[in-house]
Amino acid sequence: MAGDRTLPFFSLSRLPGLQLRQSWVPSLRPTVKSCLPRQRLVFLKTHKSGSSSVLNLLHRYGDQRGLRFALPAHYQFGYPKLFQASKVKGYHPQSSDTKKPFHILCHHMRFNLKEVLQVMPSDSFFFSIVRDPAALARSAFSYYKSTSSAFRKAPSLAAFLSSPRAFYRPGDRGNYYARNLLWFDFGLPSPPETKVSPHLPRDPNPLQLHIVPSSGAGPGTLFQPMTTAANRHEQPASFGSSDFGPSTFIQWALAWLDSVFDLVMVAEYFDESLVLLADALCWSLDDVVGFMHNAQAGSEQRLSTVKQSMVKGEEQQLTARARAWNNLDWALYTHFNRSLWARIQQYGQHRLQRAVAELRARRDALAKRCLMGGKALDPKYITDKKLRPFQFGSAKVLGYVLQNGLSQKDREECERLATPELQYKDKLDAKQFPPTVSLPLKTSRLLPHWITN
Repeated sequence: MAGDRTLPFFSLSRLPGLQLRQSWVPSLRPTVKSCLPRQRLVFLKTHKSGSSSVLNLLHRYGDQRGLRFALPAHYQFGYPKLFQASKVKGYHPQSSDTKKPFHILCHHMRFNLKEVLQVMPSDSFFFSIVRDPAALARSAFSYYKSTSSAFRKAPSLAAFLSSPRAFYRPGDRGNYYARNLLWFDFGLPSPPETKVSPHLPRDPNPLQLHIVPSSGAGPGTLFQPMTTAANRHEQPASFGSSDFGPSTFIQWALAWLDSVFDLVMVAEYFDESLVLLADALCWSLDDVVGFMHNAQAGSEQRLSTVKQSMVKGEEQQLTARARAWNNLDWALYTHFNRSLWARIQQYGQHRLQRAVAELRARRDALAKRCLMGGKALDPKYITDKKLRPFQFGSAKVLGYVLQNGLSQKDREECERLATPELQYKDKLDAKQFPPTVSLPLKTSRLLPHWITN
């Protein structure tokens, strides 16, 4: 595992005047609760990075404790447009001194900090997850082949990566899935040298960058989405009009993300990331134990790094090309891989190994108790619509079948663990916004006017 920590990363010194979030300090005595569990959470759910599994544990945690979710009207917050607070169901603009009514914001969005802070308190715990762009490209090509025009034109991923510009046109339908998808999900703008197609539909609230002097620069003045002249605000200069080059641009972007996000998990070290998440949130291991969700058939359920020594020939070439094509995602990944391992060192590797072993043992015990076959199954075996995952793309999405003969208590727990994200979102929606039953016309006429009016 230590060998994978030598991934190249961008050398980044802290920018003068950049006010970073308070440093994380690992708990020294995990058996003694010396902190209060964090319950104001913002999770940026990135695509094809294991985020559906994180979403399930957030759904379960909030559901069991009666926490309120900031929910989209459907299943995403207007993606691929930048997140807007108005897309949150039940959101009402309020004064800054009014307590915000939501605890957890966690469904698919393109990150937009300014609008997120309209919905969630500024002291919320912000976190996300990234994945090696080579693995992400394989998954995205299979899943979004019918959605991305670039993928649809290519006969295979290898053909696409051997000559991507023969298939890829910026701004064409669904092509944000085909290049630097993580960078896009984080809401970051394109580097200054990137040429934007004149046919690219423009977002009515495009993301612009403040270029500020190094002294006194805070996270609120860096990379924040700005209102446009259409809203009668002066349009600031974009990054592209400055003298900054792409390397400096990436450094500023990563520094800004460090100032906003308390933790960025790494899919290839999913269990290690879960242990660190539980520690940072002052949660128990049971709070983060769960099953993998939205896994595609033919792929390993537990995301793991394939060592370069085991990757040969065409696979090694495909991996290198995928990372080069998704160069911004590779910068994100190597940066957060490095920061995760710095955090692991601070937590203690031996302590982490013990916690990971315990986490996996609890997961295995739950799988044996809850699941038919003790593992994810082909969707053809899943007859319960509440547990059948949404099928999309060329690969089958695996799901779960519950054991027969479970007690009511065990069945409720196992069902929460096995429920796919769309069905769980619908469940939370019905809980927070119960459908109103309109009275029949004849009955309403019999009611006093002060009830019907």
